[in-house]
Amino acid sequence: MKNLKEFIWPIIGLGAVIISGGLLYRELRGLSLVDVWTSLTSIPPHRYAMAIMSTLLAYGALAWYDRIALLHLGIRHVSWLFVSVTSFTTYALSHNIGASVFSGALVRYRAYTQKGLSAPQVAVLVALCSFTFGLGTVLLGGAVLVIDPTLMERVADRIPEALSSPTTARIVGVALLVFVALYVLGSLLHLRPVTIRSFTLGYPKPEVMLRQLVAAPLELIGAAGIIYFALPEANNPGFLIILGAFLASFSAALVSHAPGGLGVLELIFVAMMPDVPKADVIAALLVFRLFYLLLPFAIAIVVVLLFERARLAKAWRDRMPATIPPVPPPPP
Repeated sequence: MKNLKEFIWPIIGLGAVIISGGLLYRELRGLSLVDVWTSLTSIPPHRYAMAIMSTLLAYGALAWYDRIALLHLGIRHVSWLFVSVTSFTTYALSHNIGASVFSGALVRYRAYTQKGLSAPQVAVLVALCSFTFGLGTVLLGGAVLVIDPTLMERVADRIPEALSSPTTARIVGVALLVFVALYVLGSLLHLRPVTIRSFTLGYPKPEVMLRQLVAAPLELIGAAGIIYFALPEANNPGFLIILGAFLASFSAALVSHAPGGLGVLELIFVAMMPDVPKADVIAALLVFRLFYLLLPFAIAIVVVLLFERARLAKAWRDRMPATIPPVPPPPP
């Protein structure tokens, strides 16, 4: 049974890639690579620069996730540089390979135990970072649906009418914001932890909670900003709609366990952009994958190799005195 659990999520992820890839092929049938390349080369340099700035904002906010978790644990001796490199490496790997295959907990465990954290502390840190991301998704998702409840009408021909109704969207949005409000109240009132089966949700201190409410939206806004700036100004539906489409597609990509959300992200995002030329949407998503996923992934691999090389060298140096006999002094 244990071996089955190790393989079930990778299999589900692979299945999601295959199915979404087939559906995406049908969606983009007739679209040529020349059209996509033309869209890519048509993006002005200043908008590429803004997409890069959005990437830095997103990864800076992700580093803040770890810093907030360390604050929750009462740990202040770990430097911002170390936290930033660890966070960047963790998310760059897990976003591409898939959290079910390569858990961010492994990278954080190997890094933070070097700074004196125990395994339970690292587990709390990982859980709080994951919850911070989820909190940001719920907060922004609720806000988008309340501000623009017509968002789901963009896919009205693909989902049941009841789900695309603005009334339904606003109700869902309000419910999401109520969840966030209850979490805020629980923190402010210092309520006891909520336990659901084996899962326990402990309310952090208000100073931690407030940082969560800022950091998580910043990360998602930065990531969505990459796509926003990569799309042409003409026919651009606006940042709010792009943010809503990104939240839906990125969340589905994570739930699918597909490596990098491959196919799933594109399928849902393209479906939610019916008024934007498909070549422009695919070009923007390629820019997103390059800046947010592929380039960070390449850098993260180098960081991991250097980190493991340094650990191996240290272990070898520590072992040397025990294995090599001391050299006797020369005779007088």
